[in-house]
Amino acid sequence: MIFSLNRGVVPAEDEVTSLSAIGPAAAGHHGPAAFTTTHWSVVLEAQGESPAAKEALEKLCRTYWRPVYAFLRRQGFGREEAEDITQGFFAQLLERRKFSALREEKGRLRSFLLGALKYFLADERRRAMAIKRGEGQRLIPLEDLRADERIDMEPADPVTAEMIYERRWALTLLEQVLDRLKNEYQSAGNTGLFDSLKQLLPDEPGSPSQAEIAAQLGMTENALRQAFYRFRQRYQSLLREEIANTVATPGDIEDELRHLIAVLEA
Repeated sequence: MIFSLNRGVVPAEDEVTSLSAIGPAAAGHHGPAAFTTTHWSVVLEAQGESPAAKEALEKLCRTYWRPVYAFLRRQGFGREEAEDITQGFFAQLLERRKFSALREEKGRLRSFLLGALKYFLADERRRAMAIKRGEGQRLIPLEDLRADERIDMEPADPVTAEMIYERRWALTLLEQVLDRLKNEYQSAGNTGLFDSLKQLLPDEPGSPSQAEIAAQLGMTENALRQAFYRFRQRYQSLLREEIANTVATPGDIEDELRHLIAVLEA
């Protein structure tokens, strides 16, 4: 089985990371979210046995491969090796599709993938080391390392692979939301409006003001404010839908949203 990385979801250098798109209201919102056919719930309920579950799992894998790849790169794997491991990990996941234990725990895709990846890496390393060790002889007496030598071997960068994984997960999710919103505006023939309203999301110096964008579009400032309000409202709605695709129960949506905001604020 070959798993092809969907590089179309790779966030650009100027990706939207501002929390203004999410807004404080979103973090405390407890409104309903469509949940009957979300991808992760389909996978868990069917345990990957139905065509619908297989399709849902493939979509999730193609969307969220980048956090896995980023984790591997931070762990010290080279580019090609990280790509190969990412391919092998998702290929095995798609082939086996055994989620009975996870279904009982009602887990979240974000946590499941990271845990499964760590197990996959440990399994691969055990297999590789079993070949290299020959008859089980230990080549390097690691227990003889002094404490100061062990400290010297620890990475100096405080940003751990797990932190990078979490942030890449959050950015990938936001990128998916923005892509969906862009497609909606394009379908309505409002691509120019989308491009203009998108500029209002980052709270960064140098971003155009609402008055400047209103002048560019030939709109009044009040009309632009209303358009941006609808833009943000739809963004927040799509954000919840996208999060719903990665959790097992509707009650997990708000917790996952709060987690995403905390990751971006860190």
